[in-house]
Amino acid sequence: MKVVRGLAGLKSSERPTVLTIGNFDGVHLGHQRILEQVMLAGPRFGGVASVMLFEPQPREYFNAALAPPRLMGLREKLETLHGLGLPQVVVMPFNEAFRSLTGQAFIERVLCDGLQVQHLVVGDDFQFGCDRQGSFRLLQQEGLRLGFTVEKTETILLDQDRISSTRIRDCLREGQVAEAERLLGRPYVISGRVSYGQQLGRTLGFPTANIRLPRTYAVDGVWAVEVLAGSGRYGGVANIGRRPTVGGQEERLEVHLFDFGENLYGTRLKVRFIEKIRPEKRFDGIEALKAQVQRDADRAQGILSSRNGHKFR
Repeated sequence: MKVVRGLAGLKSSERPTVLTIGNFDGVHLGHQRILEQVMLAGPRFGGVASVMLFEPQPREYFNAALAPPRLMGLREKLETLHGLGLPQVVVMPFNEAFRSLTGQAFIERVLCDGLQVQHLVVGDDFQFGCDRQGSFRLLQQEGLRLGFTVEKTETILLDQDRISSTRIRDCLREGQVAEAERLLGRPYVISGRVSYGQQLGRTLGFPTANIRLPRTYAVDGVWAVEVLAGSGRYGGVANIGRRPTVGGQEERLEVHLFDFGENLYGTRLKVRFIEKIRPEKRFDGIEALKAQVQRDADRAQGILSSRNGHKFR
């Protein structure tokens, strides 16, 4: 899969395109159906099947504090799209210059001049442009003039409800991980590289692998987890949040692996969330925290042992 960062990096071999546009947060079953539409349309319209993503996502750019938490980071998203067989992803930097494009300018400069779009697959409620004039109807009108066609995305229902990233976020927030995985079509995983932390876990008797998260994720609190580290799969207990008892400020995923004593610094881990144990909370001092961490670890081991034979994917 080719990853193109901005239009300046596009080569002639990567155009023309058959394109869909969106955040694709989670790359859930609904997104996957859209991707199937695009990949099937590629040969018919003579273009490279492509997805345009934005980084940061538009709502994060305008007000990061009010933006919905992410289901996945950019790297996880690209890995998932690659696994689905998508030929090309165009990652557009959402900055002041891009934000300032009118709907008409977006069509002419980005879709036509930049990507040479032959066919576009978007929702009929798709809106774009700083002038709020960009719409599905405008795309259809300009497509007739500029030589591309437009197709609306299919609405994918599961149990009579539309599959959406918002629905999956709600499931994860409520600890309904099995339902979230059903909507995603795969296990829910966060991946990241282990970095140095405060070494507090060692003083509590539970050394942790610390993964800094660049943005807020949809899961929080304490979880029983399974961790893929190198070629091994390990059980563990994890906390994702800001660690209020020790005055933490940044979002972080901390994982204690059971029966594991190797150095993980610099290693990239994949953490699958199995069952939520409790929300994150502030404790009255380190001793109270230490006692709770022991209870959390015991609970996580019980949850994981009851799932004997479960395979990490």
